[in-house]
Amino acid sequence: MKKLPDDRGYFGAFGGRFVPETLMAPLAELEEAYRKAGRDRGFQARLDELLEHWVGRPTPMYSARRLSARLGGARIWLKREDLCHTGAHKINNALGQALLACEMGKGRVIAETGAGQHGVAVATAAALLGLECQVYMGSEDIRRQELNVVRMRLMGAEVTPVDAGSQTLKDAINEALRDWVTNVRSTHYILGSVLGPHPYPMMVRDFQTVIGREAVVQIKKAARGLPDLVVACVGGGSNAAGIFSAFVSYGAVGLVGVEAGGRGITPGDHAARFSETGAPGILHGTRTVVLQDDDGQILGTHSISAGLDYPAVGPEHAMWRENARVTYTHVGDDEAVAAFHLLAECEGIVPALESAHAVAYAARVAPSMPLSSNILVNLSGRGDKDLAEVSRTEGDAP
Repeated sequence: MKKLPDDRGYFGAFGGRFVPETLMAPLAELEEAYRKAGRDRGFQARLDELLEHWVGRPTPMYSARRLSARLGGARIWLKREDLCHTGAHKINNALGQALLACEMGKGRVIAETGAGQHGVAVATAAALLGLECQVYMGSEDIRRQELNVVRMRLMGAEVTPVDAGSQTLKDAINEALRDWVTNVRSTHYILGSVLGPHPYPMMVRDFQTVIGREAVVQIKKAARGLPDLVVACVGGGSNAAGIFSAFVSYGAVGLVGVEAGGRGITPGDHAARFSETGAPGILHGTRTVVLQDDDGQILGTHSISAGLDYPAVGPEHAMWRENARVTYTHVGDDEAVAAFHLLAECEGIVPALESAHAVAYAARVAPSMPLSSNILVNLSGRGDKDLAEVSRTEGDAP
């Protein structure tokens, strides 16, 4: 199978590089630095050492026995990315890109963040490596992810509120891109998902493939074979791309990406890009599937989960959906919150609201599957950050 993207950064009909002229040279520089690092055994050794001794890899493969028994049907396994340092898979990519910034001689890094986990990961990596750090975050996301804002500032990062637009992830990316255009000589933009112009979708996926590489080995050993189904939530799609990439060549393994169904599938109430309101378009430098109206204007989005509240999806996901290798579905706010409680009650594990969408889908389909079947859920993050928001929506907040 030909490795994607192609030389122009395309995954089939999706991807590419649609940016102002001022960013073409920095993106070319980044691509060259990334490819050089991939050939540099010293860079890879440093990254591997930190992933093991600082991040805490490999993360465990956990059999959710009580959850499986409660639901009946398939056995559910969890890939425990919530046990990574900083509490989510985001650190895999943040660390890789922060090391790359050092290789390029960039002393300042910037980032966008929605749920705050990527911002925390970048701030943490910057503290480790002595880099100046600025994180852009929508004001609405700052409100619902206050704990992560405190964590970023504790690490020495400057957190800049974004009051424009919907005050969420889309607007934070806009501001980060504006900063990068202005400060390209001294600054590296650590984009947090498989989004944006080439080489970001490729590079972020590659830094996250450690999840899938570990998972294949672990599930084969633990379940004595491959899973019937691999499930992951999909916002921009980095955790899903990281685990799907290792299973995509196994045709017998079903792959399911779970988007945010929000309050319902009407415009403005969800972030399910592969629903009827999503169509090919260009956003933040890449051609992908975007929630837009008939005039091409970006539609508003909603999700209880800040990390899934984004109107576009990574271009590789768009390709996987077009060629039918991955099935994409959606889970609404209420079902995700129910799964948030269910996993906590059955296993003593509090999932991030993003990850709860994947847990909810597994809980939906497991009862109808044979007892001999196995579902692998990528538990992309932990839910400490979401406790206040869940309490508020349930009327329990002070």
